[in-house]
Amino acid sequence: MIAYFTVGADDIAKAEHFYSAFLPFLGYRLEGYHGDLSYILPAEPGQASIQPDFYVKSPFNGQSASAGNGVMVAFQAHSQKQVRDLHSAALAAGGTNEGLPGFRASYGPHFYVGYLRDPYGNKIALFSSDPSEPRCDEEPK
Repeated sequence: MIAYFTVGADDIAKAEHFYSAFLPFLGYRLEGYHGDLSYILPAEPGQASIQPDFYVKSPFNGQSASAGNGVMVAFQAHSQKQVRDLHSAALAAGGTNEGLPGFRASYGPHFYVGYLRDPYGNKIALFSSDPSEPRCDEEPK
């Protein structure tokens, strides 16, 4: 099981503006920790923590943050509409488009995804694959 993901950022306030534009709508709660950002999926009292956590931190080695080539973090949305809404919110909060929301039939008939990059170049996917929603070969409802 994956426990957490971490991406680097040189400007934590700018990163918070970007990630807080969509992660709270996916159930993540922001917790500050030593000046860094920790996005946590809250658990019910007495329940084990829900993973994975998502951290945004200044690089430990003191170098500038940079994106990994071929690295991407994907967040599952609740619906195709939420993918569109959150992709738009993330772009408005400083992200750059890497692929407009839509079906990617090569990943299955229900795979609906939008891609973007955060202000530091980290690639993010927002996707839904709910079988109760339209398929790539159907008209949207």
